[in-house]
Amino acid sequence: MHTSTTSTAILEPWTAEQLLQATQGYWHLDRRPDAEIKRILTDSRHAESGDAFLALKGERFDAHDFVAQVVAQGCQVVIVSRPLDVMDQDVFQLVVSDTRLALGQLGAYRRSQHPHLKVIALTGSSGKTTVKEMLYSILSQRAATLVTRGNLNNDLGVPMMLLELRAEHQYAVMELGANHQGEIDYTAQLVQPDVAGILNIGTAHLGEFGGRDGICRAKSEIYAHINAQGTAIVPADDAYFRQISAAIQSPHRLSFGQGGDVYATQIQLHAQSTSFVLNSPQGQHALELPFAGLHNVHNATAAAAFALAIGIDINDIIVGLAKAQGAKGRLNFIQKNNILFIDDTYNANPSSMRAAAQVLTQQAGVRVMVLGDIGELGDAALLEHHDLGRDLAQLPIEYVIPVGEFAASTASGDATQKIRAYATQAEALIDLLKLTEKHQPQSMSFLFKGSRSTHMETLMADLMEKI
Repeated sequence: MHTSTTSTAILEPWTAEQLLQATQGYWHLDRRPDAEIKRILTDSRHAESGDAFLALKGERFDAHDFVAQVVAQGCQVVIVSRPLDVMDQDVFQLVVSDTRLALGQLGAYRRSQHPHLKVIALTGSSGKTTVKEMLYSILSQRAATLVTRGNLNNDLGVPMMLLELRAEHQYAVMELGANHQGEIDYTAQLVQPDVAGILNIGTAHLGEFGGRDGICRAKSEIYAHINAQGTAIVPADDAYFRQISAAIQSPHRLSFGQGGDVYATQIQLHAQSTSFVLNSPQGQHALELPFAGLHNVHNATAAAAFALAIGIDINDIIVGLAKAQGAKGRLNFIQKNNILFIDDTYNANPSSMRAAAQVLTQQAGVRVMVLGDIGELGDAALLEHHDLGRDLAQLPIEYVIPVGEFAASTASGDATQKIRAYATQAEALIDLLKLTEKHQPQSMSFLFKGSRSTHMETLMADLMEKI
């Protein structure tokens, strides 16, 4: 058994004294290892000789129960919140008050050991992953860059990423997420960014925050920990621009989007890419962006603003954006015979659903949007899905197929009878196969999207396998 948030990062080594200094704990029986510790990890499956296993405790698990297992695997250093009766006397136990907080302290300590590192921290309701990938493409041309992997953006994931910092890193791009007030304040304090900003205030995690005002307050915590000479990045065209601006204490700020310092003009949308002129304090530059959709033009202006604020030349930014690649499950285009599959299954919220639908409208042939439920909307879930169905039904998309608990709510917003709702993927697959048979040999374009919990990539793979 193992914890749900895991890290198997290769780290700069630690000494026993550094672990003690970082966590303010104590070595049980005053016994400490002489050898360097090669990495700290929380996944019991991967712990081995030379590692330190940090035993997290959650609502449904207690990794202290796995200490005997990691010792059997050869791991001789454990970080625990209480001394354990370990049969193997060669095990060294660093006892801390709270292992969850100790993970944060270790991440913050590692960050403090890299004072010359330039750190970007970003948050927002949508677009975080894409902007992060764009920034990685820009910065990694110049020097080694650490970037948040996957969804390691919470109070556990952020310190795990910081533990991966190495001497060669000159830049770090840290994505900060939140599902409760105070979480971004905590992670931003660990990260100590030089540049930090919000991409947008949408309706993702609406249920946890009780409305967009609460989301704005939570996201705005990112500005509290920018270093003294750092820069705050602000979305100029966001409905919450004034509230966001009021939270900023930094003397320097840079805005993006229409009405901002960095913005796009002469936008042309293509089936699988966009072209536009990027306007910035360093002039106007034409750009071919290998990402589809107007929302990705907005993401590119955000990435450019972050990069400019950290001192990157605009020409390097243009080259980096032109070379950027989307993350897996983020509008990936897969052609199979005369059928185009668009994999946008990484995650979803109401605004990203609408943005993906706009991309589908640019495609050829019979267009089919297959969507799973949007999670974490709380009491607003029924209304949000109803309104989404209403909006999707008005677009030039031939078929809209919602799947899951809220599929009927999505269909209830449709006055055109274009939407066909299904409770399960198995039921939806039968209809999708019938649709492909009906329209063959016409070209078709399928877009799959849903929250992570819906696993819409499974339905897409099943359909691809059977046609």
